[in-house]
Amino acid sequence: MKFSELGLRPEILKALTDMGYNDLTPIQEETFDHIRGGRDLLARAETGSGKTAACGIPLVQKIDPSLNAIQALILVPTRELALQYVEEIDNISRHTGVVPFAVFGGFSMEIQKAKLRDKVHVLVATPGRLIDFLYNTISVDLSHVRTLVLDEADEMLKMGFIEDVDFILSCLIHEHQTLFFAATMPAEIDRLVRTYLKDPVRVELNKEQVAPQSLSHHFRYTGRQPRLTALIEYLTTEKISQAIIFCNSRHHGEKLAKELEKKFESIAYIHGGLEQPRRTSIFERFRRNEITFMVATDVAGRGLDFSHVSHVINYDCPCGLESYTHRTGRTGRMGRSGIAMTF
Repeated sequence: MKFSELGLRPEILKALTDMGYNDLTPIQEETFDHIRGGRDLLARAETGSGKTAACGIPLVQKIDPSLNAIQALILVPTRELALQYVEEIDNISRHTGVVPFAVFGGFSMEIQKAKLRDKVHVLVATPGRLIDFLYNTISVDLSHVRTLVLDEADEMLKMGFIEDVDFILSCLIHEHQTLFFAATMPAEIDRLVRTYLKDPVRVELNKEQVAPQSLSHHFRYTGRQPRLTALIEYLTTEKISQAIIFCNSRHHGEKLAKELEKKFESIAYIHGGLEQPRRTSIFERFRRNEITFMVATDVAGRGLDFSHVSHVINYDCPCGLESYTHRTGRTGRMGRSGIAMTF
């Protein structure tokens, strides 16, 4: 199905054409009418399937730009995912007058307050920072929220945000639509679903296969050869446009980045301990293809879309199946081919 067949407002359709969006992905096709129709939704789809746009396009279509109020609230687990959501919705809504904005920790609340006082239609937030606003300010008014979105719901649970999410959901006591998106569906999500969703539509694409089908998986047993030597050999001989190299700890990542800087010019290292402006700068440079190899901890392993990534490399083996799925899902996105290599 094509976006031109959906009856979208002309200004939204123009933005999607500018973005190169012509055909709907399966998750977009399965969810669009339900979201536009106001149904609660529980959606599971593979990483890199177009979930951000699946949510963003019908939300922008439903928002009244003339009403200066928060009409959609999107909860995400990380600052980077919040910024990615805002960028996507900003692109979709560029001709409509709909204003998205993100609030997250590690950034001045005063600056965020000023923007909230001005005009925001779509608020994207991490749970902790949103609760800071709800407890300590009068800047966030949720009484006009028509749609609440919980994205990466499974990761919210894993990161210990369940109580925060519970509190935020309980604040919306008026009639509204609730959408849950996740790549995996742990059993704990069922309680949230039973409590907060009303007769939800359930969309489960690739229930048994959450990794992209365009992704090729490779494993290399290094034996007695040092892993670092094997990695450098691989990076030197393989045709790589961009790669994310995952380590399990900050210490391992720092050590590896220093070693790779001796051999390669275009190296960056990203981890959760960096100041927010620095993290954002590295992600933006990587997105613009100004960095070839990005050494990362799992801060880069969820939800983020980097269109030039051809390879994901697990220098340290991930700690579980879900971590493997989300790390390797940074390549092979939206039908593009990609390679996952684990040492």
